[in-house]
Amino acid sequence: MIKADCIVAGCRELATCRGPVPKRREALRDIGLIERAWVAGLDGTIVFVGTEDEFRKTVQPVEGAVRVEADGLVGFPGFVDSHTHLPFAGSRADEFSLRIQGWTYRELAAEGMGIRSTVRATRAASRDEIRDLCLVRLDEMLLHGTTTAEAKSGYGLNLPDEIKQLEAVREAAGRHPVDLIPTFMGAHEIPDEYSDRREDYIDLLIHTIGPAVRDQGLARFFDVFCEEGVFSPDETERLAEAALSAGFGLKVHTDEFVALGGTELAARLGAVSAEHLIAITDAGIAALAGSDTAAILLPNVPFFLMQEKKAPARRLIEAGAAVALATDFNPGSSMTSNMQWIVQLGVFQMHMTIEEALNAATANGAYAVREHGRAGRLEPGKNLDLVLADIPSVADLVYRLGRNPVKTVLKNGRVVVEDGRIIPPP
Repeated sequence: MIKADCIVAGCRELATCRGPVPKRREALRDIGLIERAWVAGLDGTIVFVGTEDEFRKTVQPVEGAVRVEADGLVGFPGFVDSHTHLPFAGSRADEFSLRIQGWTYRELAAEGMGIRSTVRATRAASRDEIRDLCLVRLDEMLLHGTTTAEAKSGYGLNLPDEIKQLEAVREAAGRHPVDLIPTFMGAHEIPDEYSDRREDYIDLLIHTIGPAVRDQGLARFFDVFCEEGVFSPDETERLAEAALSAGFGLKVHTDEFVALGGTELAARLGAVSAEHLIAITDAGIAALAGSDTAAILLPNVPFFLMQEKKAPARRLIEAGAAVALATDFNPGSSMTSNMQWIVQLGVFQMHMTIEEALNAATANGAYAVREHGRAGRLEPGKNLDLVLADIPSVADLVYRLGRNPVKTVLKNGRVVVEDGRIIPPP
């Protein structure tokens, strides 16, 4: 008999999102749905997923096992948000008002607003203040079903403030149930003090800040913004090669506004992911389809920026790319941390099926931060990260808009949200 110290009994429906990853093409539509499903875990790891009859025959609860009654609820894996800019200070609501009046994101940046305004606010904040902001934001993520999230720096753009952001992420991770995957993104923008000394800033990233981040173990990934007016493809390649030599995994923001070949570069260099991809070309789609590089799509960005053009999700999926969905939570172009909303936008604006969008936000999201060995799927051997929602079916996660149906969240086999409230650790 299989021993278990946590039992989730009788889900109306359970989307397991099980199976090999990354999920591509037809596999992206398979969410491994089980009706009247039971889940069991031991020491935070799933040991059983199946029907009640199978459970009774194979699982033996240990004394004192926790039992969660899921009758009438729909279960799915905790969301994996593979692209966020979690550790920032300040607000850009004033810029948002200007955009409503017709200013573009790039026009605001040219006037010294945009990323630069958040850099000023983040530099002025203490590490503790940024950590506490992260903790508040993580509560909101968890209440909406996110159990794992990537967190990028990139609003310090100097040694002390990049380190400060990543230290805040590490401290927040130690105090919160949501698992955080830290990414160093000093190559987010050229800071004002280096506006006429680009080479000096690139050298600073390669020879000073990057090594300090690596030596302190503060980040798993190194991200570069390859975009017109930010880092050119040649500059991106130099930064990427230095990052890979230093032992970082590589991520690339690219093809958001202008196609510069950054997607092809990311695939050629073996990047973990290429992110945004609104302006991706046919060559970029083909490059991703033939690679292990995940395509992280961020549908709230064109929605928030009120742009007509969106990443071509259908073409990417049909070509065979490994498509993931994420929030791009940040103060300038996507002020949301709600992965339910991202799944809905994937369906309504990118023409994904509900099943494709759910897999892209869980199994493939985990792949996009190389956490697929433990997150994103409900199957034996994975973390017991489970969301229970008060909806009639999985389809209602998209069909019923404007409400948060999450009732219970388990993280590593512990109930961390109950009746829509966060449960503090014992």
